[in-house]
Amino acid sequence: MDYLDSILYGFKVALTFQNILFAFIGVFVGTIIGMLPGLGPISAIAIMIPLSYGMEPASALILMAGVYYGAVFGGSTSSILLNAPGISGTVATAFDGYPLAKQGKAGKALAIAAIASFCGGTISVVALMLVAPVMADFAITFGPTEYFALMLLGLTAIASLSEGSTIKALISATLGLIVATIGMDQQTGTQRFTFGTPNLLEGIDFLIIALGLFALAEVCSLILTRKQHNFGKDSNVGELKISKKEAKEISGPIARHSVLGFILGVLPGAGATIASFMSYLTEKRLAKDSSTFGKGNLKGLAAPEASNNAATSGAFVPLLTLGIPGSGTTAVLLGALLVVGVQPGPLMLQDHPDVFWGVIASMYIGNIFLLILNLPLIPYISRILYIPKPMLISLIIVFCLIGVYAVSFNTFDLYLLVAFGVLGYLMRIFSFPAPPFILAFILGGMMEQAFRQALTISNGRYTIFFESKITIILLILAFLSLVIPLIRQRLSKRTEIHNQGREKEM
Repeated sequence: MDYLDSILYGFKVALTFQNILFAFIGVFVGTIIGMLPGLGPISAIAIMIPLSYGMEPASALILMAGVYYGAVFGGSTSSILLNAPGISGTVATAFDGYPLAKQGKAGKALAIAAIASFCGGTISVVALMLVAPVMADFAITFGPTEYFALMLLGLTAIASLSEGSTIKALISATLGLIVATIGMDQQTGTQRFTFGTPNLLEGIDFLIIALGLFALAEVCSLILTRKQHNFGKDSNVGELKISKKEAKEISGPIARHSVLGFILGVLPGAGATIASFMSYLTEKRLAKDSSTFGKGNLKGLAAPEASNNAATSGAFVPLLTLGIPGSGTTAVLLGALLVVGVQPGPLMLQDHPDVFWGVIASMYIGNIFLLILNLPLIPYISRILYIPKPMLISLIIVFCLIGVYAVSFNTFDLYLLVAFGVLGYLMRIFSFPAPPFILAFILGGMMEQAFRQALTISNGRYTIFFESKITIILLILAFLSLVIPLIRQRLSKRTEIHNQGREKEM
């Protein structure tokens, strides 16, 4: 069966009334779940596994895949409107999406997010259909040293997340790495920084940190400062229309980060969260107006939104062709496939072509459903900005508390949430950026694991990090990524001092 026949066969499977209905239900449920901070696609898919008993394997996976990419699509809403990321993959969306909402451009921000998500999802589905076997082979070449170098590159890129001092960004990242080490060491079973409490044995959940540093810190800012915000009766949702100039401005970031997001999604362990951060960092470096990032830049919103949706499709490459889950969500999907009697792997194309091609084709349909669902609803979703400030603050607090408690049913996590909310507010006061903290926390655990695996393989030889061409290239890029911003800052300071001296002479 060649590619064209396979694609047509996939659409034949996906376009049955039953599978169209399941695709719609999946993306609708996923969108709602994505909007609510705390739930996430993993919980939703896990809940739906019992419902898949007795279903056709293709229908079951179409339903659960719809929940997955629908949640990533819908997660941008709470990030933009409330600065409370619905899922971890939309944290970077809040960097420029929330400032746009505060400027009275919430409607435009949601429209750009919807269009970027649709384009990212669609482009990545085309890539998934055409290059899945090739990309799977490429992913296999990544060993522990390559993963360590990739994570190191991500960490050194934190300088781009700093609006001011690079040193403060590095301090923030160091704190994130420290928090990432809390819990039981998976390799040796040693307790690290648990202070004798069993509540910290499994570490601190990402959701607690994300909601604390962003949502609760924003609540503290609203309560404790007299600064006027665009919330309340005078809020302005703004128009949804995107001008030709704005469309041209975001078209480049959407195109390139759809590709980047797909590639990162293919790599096991990367996922939508890392893809969105990497895209934001890359776009900020490429942009001529990088100083406006974090203040409502349209490219800073479009890039991570295209990337995180593209990464969800990329994550299906190792899952379907190798049987390797690339993230926590795809690990649950792997379990769901096994429940319905499908063993993903190299033989899946031969044994279950209806599942493989049917799911891929359903993603086209699901992305169209998502666009149709989200764009017309933007004026109604944006009405959340008209909620009076005291009520909005209460809603944000309630959503954060419910979201965190629903994950673990542990009241200790609520105390941690409040602690990180206070920390986030203090970081704002003293101009320490929160994004480097988040990025370091995400990458820290994976980076440590890859580092230790590499040393275990080489019997403690550090030269193993210089034996792979891919690793060497990534390490060089990491070094340049750290040094260049520092050199730029030094040069800009010298230029500033020189200009001030000339002004005094005049």
